Amino acid sequence: MRDKETVAPDGTAVRVALWRALHLEVDAPPHVLEDKIGLRLVSPDEGWRQRPDMNPQFTGPFRASIIARARFIEDLAAERAGYGVGQYVILGAGLDTFAQRRPKAASRLKVFEVDPPGPQLWKRQRLIELGYGIPEWLRLVPVDFEGGNAWWERLVEAGFDAGQPAVVASMGVSMYLTKDAIAATLRQVAALAPGSTFAMTFLMPLEFADPEVRPGLERAEQGARASGTPFISFFTPSEMLALAREAGFREVQHVSSATLAQRYFAGRADGLRPPNNAEELLVANT
Repeated sequence: MRDKETVAPDGTAVRVALWRALHLEVDAPPHVLEDKIGLRLVSPDEGWRQRPDMNPQFTGPFRASIIARARFIEDLAAERAGYGVGQYVILGAGLDTFAQRRPKAASRLKVFEVDPPGPQLWKRQRLIELGYGIPEWLRLVPVDFEGGNAWWERLVEAGFDAGQPAVVASMGVSMYLTKDAIAATLRQVAALAPGSTFAMTFLMPLEFADPEVRPGLERAEQGARASGTPFISFFTPSEMLALAREAGFREVQHVSSATLAQRYFAGRADGLRPPNNAEELLVANT
């Protein structure tokens, strides 16, 4: 794929953006994440709310998981910035809108969004069309993963300073990668400057999930396989922590969905919360 080709974002990225918008429309305040910009970027047709994958009740737990992980990593990046960390890397950024929604926090950092060239060029054009532009501190880093491009090399070319600490995030990606590819990424990030943090979601084996959400996860797995992007890797928390330790991280931590539920969803009358033992978080420090 040439960098000059514009390719619309894939269905998964669009679904995430629409679920984030749906949170504001159908869930009662307080809202965990307020994101209308992703909806503006996608600009779906009028009937998007009637799509089967937008059913407010059925998608509730998955919607909660999406907004919880986004809120957590954004809070983490803002917190680390307060301690002097000046770089934030989003691997597989998709339709992430942190830079547009939280410019005060984002502008304290150099934000690097790493994504395939075609969808990233599409996003660049949409940001310009909508008047957001591309500020100097936001670096869009095109990487053709399928073509064998090394994301690390492209990141450095874009101005990333390997000698300074960074927050690196990878959300909703690991299930599509082999264990070897995940281990290689862990080793690369573990070699960053002391004080760096890596946050990554991982999917637990489906049999561990809450019974009420297991059918939805199984349908998602079947849909991913049918679309040619099957779920490849599943980990228990202990397996993921062991993999991160082997990669060389100084500290590793499992942040459970139950922890996110307590932090962001406690006291809600509507019962909205992410499912237990489904998509979990690894946080590792160098």
